[in-house]
Amino acid sequence: MDDDGPAPADLGPHDLDDDPRVGDFELGEVPSARSIRRFTARAARARAGASVGSLLTDVYTAVTSVVISVLIVLGVVQQLGEALPPAPPVHAPGGLSLPALVAVLLLAAVGALLSTAGRLGPVGAEGPQAAWWLALPVDRRGLLRPAAARGPVVAALAGAAVVVVLEAGLLASSGATLVRAGLLGALVAAVVVLLAAVAQSRGVPRRRTAVAGDLVLVAAPVVAVALVLTGRTPTALPAPSWGVVVVAAVVAGLLAALVDARLGALPGRTLREGGSAATQAVGAVVSLDSRELGRALTGGAAASSHRRVSRLRTARGPATALVTADLVVLRRSLRHVVQLVVAAGLPVLATVVPQLASTVGVLLAVLVGGWMAASASAEGARWAEMAPVVDRLLPLEARTVRRLRMVVPGVAVLLWTVVALGAVGIWAGAPLDWVLLGLAAVPVWAAAAVRAAYRPAPSWDKPLVATPAGALPTGVLQVVARGPDLIAFCLLPLWIAIGLHTVTTVMVTAQVVLSTVAVLIGSSVHDKGWLERMMEEQDERKKAGA
Repeated sequence: MDDDGPAPADLGPHDLDDDPRVGDFELGEVPSARSIRRFTARAARARAGASVGSLLTDVYTAVTSVVISVLIVLGVVQQLGEALPPAPPVHAPGGLSLPALVAVLLLAAVGALLSTAGRLGPVGAEGPQAAWWLALPVDRRGLLRPAAARGPVVAALAGAAVVVVLEAGLLASSGATLVRAGLLGALVAAVVVLLAAVAQSRGVPRRRTAVAGDLVLVAAPVVAVALVLTGRTPTALPAPSWGVVVVAAVVAGLLAALVDARLGALPGRTLREGGSAATQAVGAVVSLDSRELGRALTGGAAASSHRRVSRLRTARGPATALVTADLVVLRRSLRHVVQLVVAAGLPVLATVVPQLASTVGVLLAVLVGGWMAASASAEGARWAEMAPVVDRLLPLEARTVRRLRMVVPGVAVLLWTVVALGAVGIWAGAPLDWVLLGLAAVPVWAAAAVRAAYRPAPSWDKPLVATPAGALPTGVLQVVARGPDLIAFCLLPLWIAIGLHTVTTVMVTAQVVLSTVAVLIGSSVHDKGWLERMMEEQDERKKAGA
């Protein structure tokens, strides 16, 4: 072996005192996880710039707003329940009782909760915590306990509120029965989130948990259809006993202990992904950005790879390539496919429940179901608004791109129309006339979905308004209304037809005209309205003349 230099001199035995030191101090014990959490909280409070009084004021405002909102919703639902006609003494074939509808809604809520818990973690660590805490040589259980308890507690509060509103508003429950139902709803919601946490601790991918929740959500309309077809709809739901509540509490306690014991086994990657998705979702809710919220829920359970590779044979040119891309995005998003199925079931349920088969009930079901179907099928347009790579690469005009983005929502709403408006037609009479009116209204739904997908972000340089959710710019509601405004105005013939229980030639003709107007507005590339642009032009002319 050739020597590249002189051999090092023999320095003798190594002395630990010769090692360089960062500071002249004694090495202490590794702090506990609890002390690290307290130190982090003290450091955050020291740099927050807010006093304890302002914090208590914010908490008081938030709690008061939530309580008032729940009471308002409870009052509205109670008035709705009192205004509903009584159930017939003998259920007609094919009908669905109100208690059965409540059971179906609770089943759908369980599926939605499980799917959301799977997409958001449910246990996660935010960016700064993941960067510092997860690398420390301490027990992760002590670090992650607050994050692990946050999900079940929030779910329990939401579950109790939903059950109390449904029980008191629609089923007219009160007293001890309502208390037991609320407690059972809170415990079941906590158990659902804890089951998702157990699956996370065992290395189950978040996508599988989300898919399981989506399947439960799809099972809700399937159960409703089965009850309608068989005619075995229950006339009342069994009142929960204290024994059932105690059993649910024991199950929740055992699952909580199991999750706490397995917190140290949670992979760091899973914690980072869950914390990132939860932070993104919270930011979207605070800023009233439904598009960002959808990205947080979809990206959390997106498949990293796909076994089946499509040849995309329908992509024959720029226009067909754009439509094919939107179709692939919808096909690969199970959450939006489930949303389409649920949207189709809402008008059907409203027409088969005797107490809901009224003008207001059917109108609300068509409004909510149609918007759900149109919004679910416009995922490609929402991603294009965030990353307009395909839009910029294809040799297509901006207006043409937005019109092509309406194709997939139009096809999805077309299928929804056949089911939903067909059920409305059976309820009101003349199903073919109602389906024809619905087909004339399809472009409005598609244009509204694309208009909402391409809406501009709120301008934060405007004066802010203090709200319980934080400060919001003054024009945020105007931005959020882009898309729903077309549904409110351009679907007037459909709303009038539902109110009158009849379809005329004039309504269909007016709907065709308004659908054309909706497509023109939805394909516009201007971020501001026509009136606002005219006022700006007048201001510019005045400045130029001066």
